[in-house]
Amino acid sequence: MVLNEFKILMGKIASTLADFAWGWPLITVLIGGGFYLFVFSRGLPLTGFLMALKLVSGKFHHTDEEKAKGQLSHFKALTNAIAATVGLGNIGGVAVAISSGGPGAVFWMWVAAFLGMNTKFFECTLALMYRGIDYRGEVQGGPMYVIKNALPKKFHWLAYLFAFFGLLGCMAMYNVNQLADYMNSHYSMERSWVGLFSAFLIAYILMGGIRRIAQFTSSIVPFMCVVYVLSCTFILIQNIELIPSILWSIVQEAINPVAISGGTLGWAFKEVMIIGVRRAAFSNEAGIGTAPMAHSNAKTNEPVSEGLVAMLGPLIDTLIICTMTALVILISFPEKSYTQTEGVLLTLAAFEKGIPDWGGHILGVSIILFSVTTMIGMANYNEKCWNFLFKGRWGLGEKTYIIFFSTSIWLGAIFPLETVLNFIDAGLGLMAFPNMAATLILAPKVKDALKLYFQKYVDG
Repeated sequence: MVLNEFKILMGKIASTLADFAWGWPLITVLIGGGFYLFVFSRGLPLTGFLMALKLVSGKFHHTDEEKAKGQLSHFKALTNAIAATVGLGNIGGVAVAISSGGPGAVFWMWVAAFLGMNTKFFECTLALMYRGIDYRGEVQGGPMYVIKNALPKKFHWLAYLFAFFGLLGCMAMYNVNQLADYMNSHYSMERSWVGLFSAFLIAYILMGGIRRIAQFTSSIVPFMCVVYVLSCTFILIQNIELIPSILWSIVQEAINPVAISGGTLGWAFKEVMIIGVRRAAFSNEAGIGTAPMAHSNAKTNEPVSEGLVAMLGPLIDTLIICTMTALVILISFPEKSYTQTEGVLLTLAAFEKGIPDWGGHILGVSIILFSVTTMIGMANYNEKCWNFLFKGRWGLGEKTYIIFFSTSIWLGAIFPLETVLNFIDAGLGLMAFPNMAATLILAPKVKDALKLYFQKYVDG
């Protein structure tokens, strides 16, 4: 009885926070700010796409990388960031967007992702330009260090504000919630037991620190992406004749939305746009400020190089994987029948329909791998915020943090999906304001660094 009342109370608080965070001001900051950065840079970062591929593949090395600060290679930094972004947001988050906003929401996910590639270049480059040292003496980066090291002292409170909201936005509650949904529906496993097991697993991995996290994610992330993408490709090839009409419906309903019943056309347009941008931010985190924390661990003295690598995140995450998920769902459930289910269970139903007998099991493997790796990636972000705020003082060191994060995982498994999504959305939305403010203010410094980098390594 007490637990149910607690869930209801948390649900109300989460809803209020999410509604406060996700209004037109935030949409303006993410989309408007992203468009400004794209125009300001003249789309120059996108011309470095091939260079980004060379850096990730190891075909290009800067001569001074052996002496550079940082702990991770370009590839491991990217996989560590993707581990937190490519996850159940791509499987269940897309399903949430479609069931609540219709096909039109996918279009706004594309818009947010395309602009997000440029935004990620700027925010991740800044994270390496203004890296700092944490209380343990390790090189760290992220919006909180950028604000503290690059902006006047009067703005430093924004750094602590970002880290505070990061403790909420960087929780892994959604991922364990969807994993618990799958395990409960397929194997009748109690949600609380799924949460408990996940909490102990993540606690064990966290005890190994950033290098164990990077080792785990760099080996698992490519495999899980391949498994999921190949499965989606199989379903799409079987229904290839339907893809053009579905792509057209995505564009059509973004401009003239009929997915949301009631209200005026203008109201429906606004809601579909907000849903799309909201789910894109949840999926690829461009503009939120989380990815810079992962990329800042890259071992390089050339900040622009890691900014270029970071651009690949939204491309892989949203423009490829989320789009494939959306097409699979819309092919499997025409005529708006997708509104009958929500979250990961909707994608699961689409896979079972597209690949009879085996679809549910194939997606099950992806769900488990996506959820675990995303929980690890989010734990890495969350810990950086925790350490920036507390610096090991007042008994709030590593052990206390592991207890805090593990408890949040257990709660995520037992809370309703809507409550979990609202909490995470609220945290991510509120993180975006200080991060985008710093990014926009310092954009000229990044543009200058980009020109010098291209002259040195690309044009020359």
